[in-house]
Amino acid sequence: MAPDTVPAPGARAVLDQAARRRTIAVISHPDAGKSTLTEALALHAAVIARAGAVHGKGSRHGTVSDWMEMERARGISITSAALQFEHHGSVVNLVDTPGHADFSEDTYRVLAAVDAAIMLLDAAKGLEPQTLKLFEVCRHRNLPVLTVINKWDRPGLDALALMDEIESTIGLRPTPLTWPVGIAGDFRGVLDRRTGGYTRFDRTAGGATVAPEDHLTPEQAQALEGEAWTTAVEESDLLAASGADHDQETFLAARTTPVLFASAVQNFGVGRVLDTVVEVGPAPTPRELVTGGARPVEAPFSAVVFKVQAGMDAAHRDRLAYARVCSGVFERGMVVVHATSGRPFHTKYAHAVFGRERTTIETAYPGDVVGLVNAGNLRPGDTLHVGAKVEFPPIPSFAPEHFAVVRARDTSRAKQFRRGIEQLDQEGVVQVLRSDLRGDQAPVLAAVGPMQFEVATYRLEHEFGAKVMLDHLDYGLARRTDASASAALRGVRGVEVLTRSDGEVLALFVDRWRLGTVVKENPDLLLEPLVGARV
Repeated sequence: MAPDTVPAPGARAVLDQAARRRTIAVISHPDAGKSTLTEALALHAAVIARAGAVHGKGSRHGTVSDWMEMERARGISITSAALQFEHHGSVVNLVDTPGHADFSEDTYRVLAAVDAAIMLLDAAKGLEPQTLKLFEVCRHRNLPVLTVINKWDRPGLDALALMDEIESTIGLRPTPLTWPVGIAGDFRGVLDRRTGGYTRFDRTAGGATVAPEDHLTPEQAQALEGEAWTTAVEESDLLAASGADHDQETFLAARTTPVLFASAVQNFGVGRVLDTVVEVGPAPTPRELVTGGARPVEAPFSAVVFKVQAGMDAAHRDRLAYARVCSGVFERGMVVVHATSGRPFHTKYAHAVFGRERTTIETAYPGDVVGLVNAGNLRPGDTLHVGAKVEFPPIPSFAPEHFAVVRARDTSRAKQFRRGIEQLDQEGVVQVLRSDLRGDQAPVLAAVGPMQFEVATYRLEHEFGAKVMLDHLDYGLARRTDASASAALRGVRGVEVLTRSDGEVLALFVDRWRLGTVVKENPDLLLEPLVGARV
């Protein structure tokens, strides 16, 4: 056995703690209710007293996971946020992800750090493009997926039709754990398909508190709900006859998906979602290494950085790195090694993160998310470890499709401008491309979606005091190339070659026609698609 895989002292205790962890992300199309569900889950775990709508209507506040001012103003999630809480003896690390497609790269990083995903579907819309894109990432990583049909309190699609859509579109066999009593828009409660019992929901004012539940026998349900209950039972029996019952083995193998029905804004069915995460969600498992094989959970400490975020507290210009513990025990104050540079990293300031709020953390176990403060040298995808070198596969960058030259409006703020660009690049807010021709004063920002530019310019002005101007470029796609191809492409109309901060050389093209022409005329040039690129 290699020295770096020898189980650490107290391996049994590490395994026991890891078995209690559930680290899960929430993914969906924009406006499906991710942030609302995240907060409703925290409400049911009794870690907050009242839930708030994303738009903060009336006396309700913005969701705890949406802390950025732009998020609160727009009512969308722009950054990922980690919430940790205990439920029924388990520790849940719940990661809310950006809903807007422009920030799908941030979600991609999150999916590299979790053990399962909650796929949230709008009952009226079913599977939407962004959901499909993110599901493909889950499929690539072989992540188990738990499906929640949200907004059943509003008019929507037929429940059986939704099951057919899931199976025919993404190839996962739906195995509902609950079944709705009442059509979409008339959400009365759910039939528990394992016990046959009925859970009936009562509304609360604005859905701000946990919805009261009545648990009834099938006979009581029949007397109360009549035809609606009969229909639910018949449809559940039809599912059972087709073999659509939950099987833990096929779920963990990412071949089936348990399904639950809920209304996050009303807090209907949310408690069952949380219980299901704890009951069937996977615990941490060995993580693949760059060198081959996998790092055992009980091995000495290792972690992967999946996000770097600054600006969470205007009073402190610190930078917080989110690191998912992969093996061993994290202890605050320990000195770990930054695998990329080989340099030591001191963990004196380590936090557990609940939205924007932080509390000092003393220990953490596999599956936990630790916030490391003043992590100036850390980037998404970096590995931290103790002992012999450990390195996990890097997190690839998405293929950008939007490009703009950025310049400081006030040349006297050049220092602040350079510092801001460097930080946004390190955090992965945007990709930064440079060339000798354009120079350091006019780098090119590359983004998956144009809203990333809004975040970048907002933060440059409000965090660094550097107002900027953008000059949008006509390029629409990028391909990985190399230095030898740069000379061949130099001067070609509709093409530009720049270097990304990680050393990758990218060739930018105005459109697919120009790319095709270049490939036809230069068949030997290296022009490879990037992750998430249109092919």
